[in-house]
Amino acid sequence: MTEPSPVPEITPAEARARQSAGARLIDVREPFEWATGQAEGALGVPRGALEAAPAEAVPDPDAEVLLICQSGRRSQLAAQALREAGYRRVASVAGGTARWIADGLPVTRAPDADFHERYSRHLRLPEVGEAGQRRLQRACVAIVGAGGLGSPAAFYLAAAGVGVLRLADDDTVERSNLQRQILHTDARVGMAKVASAEATLRALNPQVAVETVRERITSANVEALIADADVVVDGADNFPVRYLLNDACVKLGKPLVYGAVHRFEGQTSVFDAGRHRGSCPCYRCLFPEPPPPEAAPNCAEAGVLGVLPGVIGLLQATETIKLILGIGEPLAGRVLHFDALAMRFRETRLRPDPDCALCAPGRPFPGYLDYAAFCAGG
Repeated sequence: MTEPSPVPEITPAEARARQSAGARLIDVREPFEWATGQAEGALGVPRGALEAAPAEAVPDPDAEVLLICQSGRRSQLAAQALREAGYRRVASVAGGTARWIADGLPVTRAPDADFHERYSRHLRLPEVGEAGQRRLQRACVAIVGAGGLGSPAAFYLAAAGVGVLRLADDDTVERSNLQRQILHTDARVGMAKVASAEATLRALNPQVAVETVRERITSANVEALIADADVVVDGADNFPVRYLLNDACVKLGKPLVYGAVHRFEGQTSVFDAGRHRGSCPCYRCLFPEPPPPEAAPNCAEAGVLGVLPGVIGLLQATETIKLILGIGEPLAGRVLHFDALAMRFRETRLRPDPDCALCAPGRPFPGYLDYAAFCAGG
């Protein structure tokens, strides 16, 4: 039995010359790859579609067909498949589109090439794809706190392409923040944290709109902050703000991605009782009453391992992306605990409290409290 001859490879320059003479050049990459730059005049047909129905792209099996991909591997495989389907004049472009561009040959780019290039790894995921990435692009996430938790959460949400990030924090950058608050730099000590955060996030991804709110969050402004948000991220470091955010999210039906750190341990969860009364718990189901202040000192008092907020903030960003995309299993009804010293995760199931003062089914919103007094035991 005679072995089939190998598919010939030609240089991009030779492919361009043959294309000009009438050969058909077909780009067998996926559609999101075409947008980042395509050999001028190439017909885009994904490899799978071409191999399944070659006659739709090339009706004449005697026509000269040149196949190109990104680096040359997929086009070789597709060319072999065409040969086996009866196409006799098939060649693969060596080095693919990457070499075509490097050789200075003409290319066409889609108007939104930045989108396809920037998010190419997301676009390869069937669970995300272009539709999911566009959903991220349309989303608004409100993040309360631009410190230890808000920094990594905002950084990765900006990188992921969330369209609007609204950051609320009334504090300024201190040198002691820099060990763990990765949005800030030494040169920005004394700058408002939201301004420092905006500079970092815009440098990372200019396509993201960063809205800054340099205010302390209170019952008077919390609803304006989160009213149009798809997800709210709790990056606060105190109980009054946590209870306030929880109550507002239940009232307005917003999912709240919670995170907290203490010394070498952290925890995160999703509280979604506002949208799922009776089936998802709220923060008050976990903590009906705040612990006494001496039992829960803040980071300035008790210290914290510098990398720990990075771990928890990254988990918060992950949950936020999942909620926007509607994929996976969110942490609603589960609290994930992380022990950095033991490098161990454990999970606690949390059921909604049927007698919760806030989220019990049918219970009207009781109104906002004096949260500082509530958390001080007043």
